[in-house]
Order: sequence, then C-alpha cells, then structure tokens
Amino acid sequence: MMASQRISRVFGAVNIGSFRISAIVAGISDTGEIIVLGSGHRASQGIKRGYVTDMRAATYAVRDAVERAEKMANTSVSRVWIGCSGAGLFSQIANVDIEIGGRRIEQEDIDHLLISSRDVIQPDGRMVLHAQPAHYTLDGAHGVANPKGLHAESLGVDIHVMLADGAPIRNVTEAVQNAHLEVEGVVGSPVAAGHACLSPEERDLGVALVEFGADVTNVAVYSMGMIVGLASIPFGSNDLTDAIASAFGIRRFQAERLKCVNGSAIASPADHREMIPINAPGEEPSGPLARHADDKNRIPRAELIAVITTQLGSLMEEINRALKDLRFGEKRGQQVVFTGGGAELVGLADYAQSALGKPVRVGHVPHLKGLAEAHMKPGFATMAGLVLYAEADPLDIRSFRERDQAEVRFGGTGLVGRVFHAVREYF
Repeated sequence: MMASQRISRVFGAVNIGSFRISAIVAGISDTGEIIVLGSGHRASQGIKRGYVTDMRAATYAVRDAVERAEKMANTSVSRVWIGCSGAGLFSQIANVDIEIGGRRIEQEDIDHLLISSRDVIQPDGRMVLHAQPAHYTLDGAHGVANPKGLHAESLGVDIHVMLADGAPIRNVTEAVQNAHLEVEGVVGSPVAAGHACLSPEERDLGVALVEFGADVTNVAVYSMGMIVGLASIPFGSNDLTDAIASAFGIRRFQAERLKCVNGSAIASPADHREMIPINAPGEEPSGPLARHADDKNRIPRAELIAVITTQLGSLMEEINRALKDLRFGEKRGQQVVFTGGGAELVGLADYAQSALGKPVRVGHVPHLKGLAEAHMKPGFATMAGLVLYAEADPLDIRSFRERDQAEVRFGGTGLVGRVFHAVREYF
C-alpha cells in the first residue's frame, strides 16, 4: 500500500495514559501527506493519574507499545513526541507589545517582538512544555496572522504557554528514554487532542474540550485559536469502573467489561427487565454471586446504569464548576466537545448536554491515511493529535531566541526561512 508513495520523513509519538499507552509511527510523503505506517497500544503499567509510579513497569509498557507500532510499520523510530495528561498541567497566555510609531512593520520588528516575548513567560517554578505565538495584535486589534507590511502604532503578540510540574515530566521523559528513545518534546494532551478534534473555526470562535481520560479529566477552553484556560479534575472513567466493582462486589476486570459492553449514560424503561450476566460467555463462574444478582449471577441493567449516572452526575458538576471558573460561554462559544476513552460511553453526549445545558458532541479522530480502524476512537484522539502536532512543527519562541538571536541582530534575512531552518535544526 505504501510502496507507491515515497516517505520523506518518519517520526514517532507515544501517548502515556493511565489506562493504556499508545504509540504511532507516521511518515510524511513526498506530496506532504501524513501517512500512518503503524500504530499499537497496550494496557498501561506504572502510571497513575498521569504520574509515573513505577519506572520499570512504565518503561516496559512504553517499549512494548512502540515495538507493536514499529512491527506494523516495518520500520523503527529513535525519537518520539510524548503526550502527557497529568503532571499538573497549567496554561497561561503571555502578552507583549512593542512600539512601532505608525510606520510600516518590518520583519526585524517581528523578530524583535518574538525575542522579547520570552521575558514575559512566568513559569512560577514549573517546567515550560511549549511557548508558541498564537496571533498578533495591531493597536490592540486581535487576530492578525501576519503583520508584516502593515502600519501600526504598536505591535503585540499573544504567546500560549503550557506549563507542568517539573519532577513528574522528568519521570515521564526518563521512562521513555529508558526505553531507548530520544524525546523530541512533551506535548500537553489538551493541545494534541485539540489538534485532532477541533476545527480551526471552533478554536477561534470558542469551544471547551473535555478530555475524559481514565484517571484525569482535563477541561480546556479555546478562544481566538488558543487555549485560554485549563482545569484538571482528578476523576476519570476508571472511577466509573471502581464504582461498579464496589456496588456489585465484583472484580475490576468484570466491572470494566460491564461498563464497556452494557453500560450507558442514558436509562430506558426496558432496563429493569433486562438481566445482564456478570461473567463473560465461556468464563468459568468463580466466587460468590454478585450483589443484587439472581441465581444465574445476572444483574438488572437498570442498576448498572444507575451506578454509572450517579458517578457521571458528580463529574458533570465538577466540569460545570470548571467551565464557570474559566468563564466559558460568557462572551461567545458554547460548544463542548468530549474526547478521551471515557467519551466512548454510549449516550454520553446526550447526558452531558442535559447536565451542562450546552451543545455537546463527541470529538472523533480525524481520518489519517493508514490509521487502523481500532485507533479511530475518541480514546486515541491525543495519539492522532500528536502526529498532527509533529507534522505542523510549531515554532517555539525559546528555540527561536536561542538559535537565531545573533542572526536576528546582525543578519536581518527574513523570518520565514530563518525560523524554519532553526525549527528544523531544533527538532
């Protein structure tokens, strides 16, 4: 299938989640198209709520996931982008302005602005994951993509900065390095998932992206093309599983299967009459009967759904609180998009729309050539987003400053060629 197109660049990505670790090997064809060469996933180990809790187990799981993707791709990768959802992610917008005095904006002005913008980043003891120019402002007017050649009294730029707690990020990075892989960069999962699930228009108009992960739910508010607020809720779809296991006195693997196969966020009148077996077909019954079960170890589907919706009710309250704190919907943009493995629960969008009082849809993975159908679910949105992020190779003002200051000061040879040279060199 791939023989007809030559691949000019190959890169890898690993999304480190608490439920699964997924990996992807992708290439850019001569025509500029992204082609997925291989993808793989496995159960997560040594990760809890986005933090590494067992280095050896995490390293093994990363290596295994990457090897599965490499085997399918029939090629290996030595460098990968990492997606991270825990580790105290924090988002901020840094603004910087310079005086132009009414004259035409030259390339050197833009260079100077980007270099000086690194001084306004305030990490407050956190690690900067990425610091990227989102858009420019002319005399306070937002949304300018390229100000070169325009006249203005003042030129400004909004820099989106993604921060995280340093020690957990170092642990995640080390787990990947121990798997004999170099780290291209760590990307906050709300940024990667946003690349995958949101259109540029949605990101501009205003949208809330809710990543319903296994152990963590991230709420990211986008406006004017960038994340303007981020909140993390220490609750995920694993908590639904635990509540089911506890309510019926069953094993976690049984509860997980019940949630995925028979679970729903929406109740129906027929649920009371439908009895669902605790054991899978062909599975040997073991241990005592489940709580509320009949003599064949079956429970009413209505009781399962009641447990799920009780937990979801608590999560929606937390999401609503986060959206209010982030002042979402005050100006424009009401759409809420759910993604992550938890978003695969039947009926979730309808339930959330009712609970949040806003239009809700489930964000799906974009069609990437070669991506296996099993990896087109919301639970793999961050993995797909990492590929799109790596392909876009966004400019980071820190690498631009470090590698181009001398050239900017003395050369003045136009930003585009110089920055792309720097970014290619950096990555």
